[in-house]
Amino acid sequence: MNTYLDCIPCFLKQALHAARLATEDEMIHAEVMRSVLKEMTVIDPCLPPPAIATRIYGIIREISGIEDPYRKDKEAWNSFVLQLYPRLKSLIVHSPKPFETALRLAIAGNIIDFGPRSHISEEHVHKTIIRAFTRKVAGDINEFANAIISAQKILYIGDNAGEIVFDRLFIEQLPREKIIFSVRGAPVINDATMADAEAVGMTKIVKVIDNGSDAPGTILEKCSEDFRRHLAEADLVIAKGQGNYESLSGMDPVTGKIYFIFMVKCRVVADHIGLDIGSLALNKG
Repeated sequence: MNTYLDCIPCFLKQALHAARLATEDEMIHAEVMRSVLKEMTVIDPCLPPPAIATRIYGIIREISGIEDPYRKDKEAWNSFVLQLYPRLKSLIVHSPKPFETALRLAIAGNIIDFGPRSHISEEHVHKTIIRAFTRKVAGDINEFANAIISAQKILYIGDNAGEIVFDRLFIEQLPREKIIFSVRGAPVINDATMADAEAVGMTKIVKVIDNGSDAPGTILEKCSEDFRRHLAEADLVIAKGQGNYESLSGMDPVTGKIYFIFMVKCRVVADHIGLDIGSLALNKG
């Protein structure tokens, strides 16, 4: 996936937005941008975008002294989607195809991603939910459902705060005794951590682990031994979001047993997967 040059403007925009969330001090904003620009000149361009983003957000934390610039935004999005939960749950329960409806909602929830864009409105999320019921899911839903039924142990790798409520709705339609849900090991962008899993009730319905990493994706060499053990033991892996797709697509440990579910949100990924921006992707890796 040729990503580096195409992603540079996005990385710089993310860095400035995160720095402004961390502090109002414009001198720190300038120092962050100088350091990020310097890093971009020496970083390995073959690294997947989540690995590059990890370096950038490490710089922001070090300079600003703020561990989680997106904390308030994550709490707000968790709260907002929890307010939608009863209505979305009702849609699923009364649907003639509850599994497919829950899957569509789970993919729609992937729009709550501050990586590709720094601002997402509640109205945009509402519109994305509505569109998710009319757009084609690019993938074999029946094959996916059968793979879930056949699996003995499923590792579900989550993505973002707020979005994690949509994941809960989907998981409630699955055999929960088979599932382990994974969050990030430390804050990065608006990715979900254990605090978010607890806040939205995910820890009450399935076992939740963290992956020991602060990457906005799944960089296996950065993940804990415990996470890698669960990954190896799972006979089915469900990976949510573009960051997980960018970091796990084509990786030997999961080839043949992984399904990526996400909304296509940038041109680089769209070109790589052969879908339009805005597509609902169900991709077997």
